[in-house]
Amino acid sequence: MEVPSGFLAKLWSFVSFLPFFVFLFILGLLKAAIIGPVAVVVIVAGNSAVAVGLWPAHFIWTYFTVARTKRLGMVLKIVVLVSLIVPLVLWPVVAVVGSLVGGLGYGFFAPLIATFEASGQNAMDKCHHCFADGCLSTIKGSCTVVVDFTDFCFHSYFSYMDELSEKMPRDEKPMDVKLLKLPGCLLVGLIGMLVDVPVITAVTLWKSPYMLFQGWKRLFEDLIGREGPFLETVCVPFAGLAILLWPLAVVGAVVGAIIASFFLGFYAGVIVHQEDSVHMGLSYIISVVSLFDEYVNDLLYLREGSCLPRPSYRSNMGHNPDIEKVDDNRYNEPESKGEASSRKLVSENSRTLKWAIQQYRPMQVWDWLFKSCEVNGRRLLHEGLITIKDIEECIVKGNCRKLGIKLHAWSILQCLLTSVKSDSSGLVIGDNAELTRSNMPRDKVFEWFIGPLFIMKEQLKKLELDETEEACLRKLVMECKNETPEDWNDAGYPSDDNVRRAQLQAIIRRLQGIVASMSRIPTFRRRFRNLVKLLYIEAVQADASAHHIEGILKARHGGRRSSGKGNKKDGYENDDAVVNKATTNEDLV
Repeated sequence: MEVPSGFLAKLWSFVSFLPFFVFLFILGLLKAAIIGPVAVVVIVAGNSAVAVGLWPAHFIWTYFTVARTKRLGMVLKIVVLVSLIVPLVLWPVVAVVGSLVGGLGYGFFAPLIATFEASGQNAMDKCHHCFADGCLSTIKGSCTVVVDFTDFCFHSYFSYMDELSEKMPRDEKPMDVKLLKLPGCLLVGLIGMLVDVPVITAVTLWKSPYMLFQGWKRLFEDLIGREGPFLETVCVPFAGLAILLWPLAVVGAVVGAIIASFFLGFYAGVIVHQEDSVHMGLSYIISVVSLFDEYVNDLLYLREGSCLPRPSYRSNMGHNPDIEKVDDNRYNEPESKGEASSRKLVSENSRTLKWAIQQYRPMQVWDWLFKSCEVNGRRLLHEGLITIKDIEECIVKGNCRKLGIKLHAWSILQCLLTSVKSDSSGLVIGDNAELTRSNMPRDKVFEWFIGPLFIMKEQLKKLELDETEEACLRKLVMECKNETPEDWNDAGYPSDDNVRRAQLQAIIRRLQGIVASMSRIPTFRRRFRNLVKLLYIEAVQADASAHHIEGILKARHGGRRSSGKGNKKDGYENDDAVVNKATTNEDLV
């Protein structure tokens, strides 16, 4: 859109925007007041019933699993068993309170945001959508929250416990702590919490007014000048809403920093154990405040660095795995010192906003994965690598490894091979859609899952697989365990290079491990059930069509035997026509 130029044009733009925004805001508040309580009741009642009902099972099974696991040494096991009593006792309370807070937030913001989203749609009846959107969808969304929470308590929790109770490889040693170090670790950890929590809280409260007023200043400047988030017409209502809700964002940042300070302070005990030095732990208690202050300065675009002391808390600070300075160079945009001093908020730069709009969101990649699994599942059904028996075992017996792990790993492998063939710099996830390090979602958890895929793609590129190897590899993903090199001895893999086989098996195992971790995300379980239903319907229809074709062929063959030899050729021609027709009908279904 054209940005207004001149004071009068900007003033008129601001004045004409206010009535439109106030109407949407009041309408959104009314919808939130009506729909919000319903959403709160659904979320609180559903989540509380699940958490309290499963609490005895979670309590007993957690202690039983930790007590019998071989992955923890004796000293660490005793420490964990003693420490678990507090979180396990508080879990029902945390679940109820968290559901109440989350339900209030979702019940209030979902109808409000849906109202503003409807105003930016290109629908014919925009007025109807402004009134209707966010009502029924919020209630359905609250039910979805309960379903996802139930999946987490039933599936994800027991999946973590099963992994903890698995047998360890012979070459792996159990995690343990030295008994002599334990008193020092606990003492320094407690000192860290006593010191870092109030100091980090003070730093946060000291910087919060600047975050509040500086954010408001930038947003109002962009509102009047129609720049930044106010440049695009669709974003204008949301940017206006951001002005009103900015204090909540500041409060959330302060609360998050205070909660994080407990973990940051207690981590000093871990430093003591890793460095075998109480002095290093005490140095970390002082350094972490400086690191936090520098992180806040970078986040708010204040002066670089921190005036607080930062003693060394690692014997080799060059390989520090802990909290480090945020690196803004991940966007591959080099900055000079002069440019760094003049950095602006995202809202100041309209080009940054347009770049952000082009970013992929985690939900988009999530949609691609399950759509890919749906398409590839149908393909594997027709190829016989997935049978209706596999689907029935998943539905009835809960044996979902082939559909839940191997199918997703197969789909991701197909994506990697396609990306290698197209010589893409990222991952090809669709027609004219490419996921790269520059446009991937800026979500830390998401990066844990997607980041290794870029490395595996480069590994496959260096291996230079031919078509025969690719076809065999796709088959081995679905049919072999891929745990030891001997699993491929009778699989017919065309290469006899043991090193090459080991590399490919490592890639497959890593893919399956990534999918296994993804399967513990609550939304995965819900969408996986929908995928299984679609594949089951597809398998039943394919099986019915096959029986139908077989019956027609038997009838035609019976007719030929009674008609004599003279019409044999014509009979086969008619059979082919019937098969083609039946196949066409199957495709239409």
